[in-house]
Amino acid sequence: MRLRPKADWHKRNYLTSVLIPSLFTKRSGDHEPPEFPKLKPGEICITWIGHASFLLQTHEVNVLIDPNWAKWLKVIKRLKQPGFEIHHLPEIDFVLVTHAHFDHLDRRTLRKVAADQPIVVPIGVGNLVHDLGFQIVHELGYWQSVKLGPIEVSLTPCYHWGARFLADLHRGFGGFAVKVEGRTIFHCGDSAFFPGFREIGENHDIDIALLPIGAYDAPTGREVHMNPEEAVRAFTELKARRLVPMHYGTFRLGYEPMEEPLERLLVAARAQGIDDKVLVMTEGKPVVV
Repeated sequence: MRLRPKADWHKRNYLTSVLIPSLFTKRSGDHEPPEFPKLKPGEICITWIGHASFLLQTHEVNVLIDPNWAKWLKVIKRLKQPGFEIHHLPEIDFVLVTHAHFDHLDRRTLRKVAADQPIVVPIGVGNLVHDLGFQIVHELGYWQSVKLGPIEVSLTPCYHWGARFLADLHRGFGGFAVKVEGRTIFHCGDSAFFPGFREIGENHDIDIALLPIGAYDAPTGREVHMNPEEAVRAFTELKARRLVPMHYGTFRLGYEPMEEPLERLLVAARAQGIDDKVLVMTEGKPVVV
């Protein structure tokens, strides 16, 4: 993985090529009230809110992962509305945040969600959420787990970085393996492709892998996000049963066009003979799996 910028990164201008044009782009998407189904034991409902935000539901609990209803990431405009308004959320039992980057940890959203329930974050991220209204903050290192009622949450490795600002390089980052109803949902967080996906698959029997496919053509040229072809490879090495793409179509964090990640993913999945295992979700539309 290349954490240092490419030598020729300055030959393109993210400000004039992407950021400024995005300011004049109208946000797409609708805010329709979601129709959450009544679940039976053994059923899991997944709702993609947008970007890396998901709601996981069983007949017993509601879990939010990387919730973000922000319209802006500082100067980066959200170009696709969240799937539904935040006040349409059911009562949330647990919150999971993969790392401290602004597109994954939005303090304003977390403050609205917090209702004296537990939150799980990587080591070094706890001080960003302690004052928001959560009952207890669990900080995990790689391969550590915590039992929260009927679910078990484990932090998995990834290839990324965790600093929220320039000087807080101590902050951890990772993905989550969530064991619930006898099944495992894997949320990758942010990651470049790395050999650790095979190890994650060996440690967890993954039913559904929520994998990022966008922001791969980074302004600095740093290799910190998977491209769609690498996401297909990661899915194969995880030995998961279903692939749900995420981290695309919401914020334009790279040079690639908004529609390109999904198009490339479907081509790559078809080429590898796994297109029937890809579940493309629509923001705000619950799916029972």
